[in-house]
Amino acid sequence: MPTRYGVSRDALAALLHDEPRYRVDQVWDGLYRQRLAPEDMTSLPVALRARVAEALPPALELVTERVSDGGDTVKSLWRLHDGRTIESVLMAYRDRVTVCVSSQAGCAMGCGFCATGQAGFERHLDAGEIVEQVVRAAHRAGERRVSNVVFMGMGEPLANFDHTWTAVEHLHDGLGISARHLTLSTIGIVPGIRRLAGAPLPVNLAVSLHAANDELRTELVPMNARYPLVELAAACRDYLAARNRRLSFEWALIDGVNDRRRDAAELAAYARPLRAHVNLIPLNPTPGWPTRGTPPAGVRAFRDRLIELGVNVTVRRTRGTDIDAACGQLRETHSVAVNAPTR
Repeated sequence: MPTRYGVSRDALAALLHDEPRYRVDQVWDGLYRQRLAPEDMTSLPVALRARVAEALPPALELVTERVSDGGDTVKSLWRLHDGRTIESVLMAYRDRVTVCVSSQAGCAMGCGFCATGQAGFERHLDAGEIVEQVVRAAHRAGERRVSNVVFMGMGEPLANFDHTWTAVEHLHDGLGISARHLTLSTIGIVPGIRRLAGAPLPVNLAVSLHAANDELRTELVPMNARYPLVELAAACRDYLAARNRRLSFEWALIDGVNDRRRDAAELAAYARPLRAHVNLIPLNPTPGWPTRGTPPAGVRAFRDRLIELGVNVTVRRTRGTDIDAACGQLRETHSVAVNAPTR
């Protein structure tokens, strides 16, 4: 059965084939522009509201939520129709409101320092399950408008390309979020990056790099063995040529692992030719991972070294540590098994 935000406009028209065309427009406008549940669409007859609600049930059931930063960070745990659980995070800043969404239940990429990677892969999310995370977050944000969506939650978006891209189109065309405010994060799925370069909307690309030599990166990000750094750089160059958008590298700083001077030098040598912006992320503590994030002084030293080497760099503010806001942590605290780490 299709879910509330999993149908296209044409599919909705087919579902309501016996209704006047303007009713289809009213339902679509109610779902996306007004972000209403069908039972709250007062422009529709009561019987039609009930029909739409039955035909298009919600995809997400709230299990729990945790709030931090004076209400500016809200992490939600959702249950899907088959009992799987996923997470999303609402983050309000002074100048924007961002939603971080999941694209899979679990993740097959096996990055040991990530709570989702430790738990393993369960299944892809469909477009409706992705889009509804944003809609529910928009409800939670109240009068603050959601302006940015980042695909940086559970899962690898480019391993679920078709559903992810359909969700991008619904967010852009239905919810009216600019493509320049939509960011897809990947650990480096080269075929997905190449598909993204040829896609019709100029979304942003962020690559979770974490190491700039193949030996260390394969240890941290096992998929690097399949798509090594030289292939990843070539795909990123082609993306830049096609899109002329800023490329970002995400770098989770792990104490004594990838925060040394030589790591900074390797990162700078890799990032500069691609004109990449580097986001440094102090690693959130993760059960089952035997190392810790780089302390604040080390983060500052690594940042300063990159600046000296000519790299455009920012340090991402760590939010929600007290509410298990790192990817996969809240779900892990709700009795999801964690596999033994590889490092």
